[in-house]
Amino acid sequence: MVDTVIVENEPAPSSAVSWSAILAGAAVSAGLSLILLAIGSGIGFSVMNPWSHGAAATTTKAATVAGIYITVTAVLASAVGGYLTGRLRHLWRGMHPHEAFFRDTAHGLVTWAAATVGGAILLGTVTTSLTGAAVHGASTGAGMVAARDGATAGFTDQLFAYDYVAVSRAQGNQPNAGIARDYNGDRAVATRLLTRLGTGPVLTTDERQNLAVIVAARTGLSLPDAEKRVAAVEADARAAAEQARRVGMMLSFWLAASLLAGALAASLAAWEGGAIRDGRLRY
Repeated sequence: MVDTVIVENEPAPSSAVSWSAILAGAAVSAGLSLILLAIGSGIGFSVMNPWSHGAAATTTKAATVAGIYITVTAVLASAVGGYLTGRLRHLWRGMHPHEAFFRDTAHGLVTWAAATVGGAILLGTVTTSLTGAAVHGASTGAGMVAARDGATAGFTDQLFAYDYVAVSRAQGNQPNAGIARDYNGDRAVATRLLTRLGTGPVLTTDERQNLAVIVAARTGLSLPDAEKRVAAVEADARAAAEQARRVGMMLSFWLAASLLAGALAASLAAWEGGAIRDGRLRY
């Protein structure tokens, strides 16, 4: 008598993560995000009027609209990528619905994370290239002035704008004391003081008086008029810095909201796609 032993082959263990499906969904999500962002940029450039009045209110509204559009873009792109991941993943038969729900939502979350990180790297590379080209182009002529003065160039120009009436009135009565001064040095001082306004502290009394003397010497204004101009430009610079801070804060909050909404949309869409893939959900 010969005993026969039957040995059943155990199924080979397989990974619970379908990386091919995740990468495919992330690629589609990132590509769709770029398309929607390009469309949004085109729409924004077509409807915004740079010559309109009320720049502060317009900037705030534009930041709100941009935040809403970014959120909608994140939801749509993440949902499409997550759904594709759920439909393309491995088939899970006989799995408990709770475990299947967890795995599908995890697949969607990983897809969203991969698309977000990949998109950030791509956009960072493009931005770095454009910035490098801009810096190279700014190495001559007016580009050097723009790079040197930065965001305060307009306010510095406003400070040193000539009052031709005052200059013509002053001619013959008193010499222009500013002729012997270094114009680049005066402009550098004004730019440095105005740039500091964006970081918080106001100008001291001595700094205002020094700036007023420079402006009076350079523009032909009387010292009281130069002090008024310095005060007006300081107020404008502080208002612009505050507006930039508010817009940056709004966009940061909208970006965080769009990321959270995209993660939720990708997870739910992946669960729906996975349920259809396993036959647990039918339409």
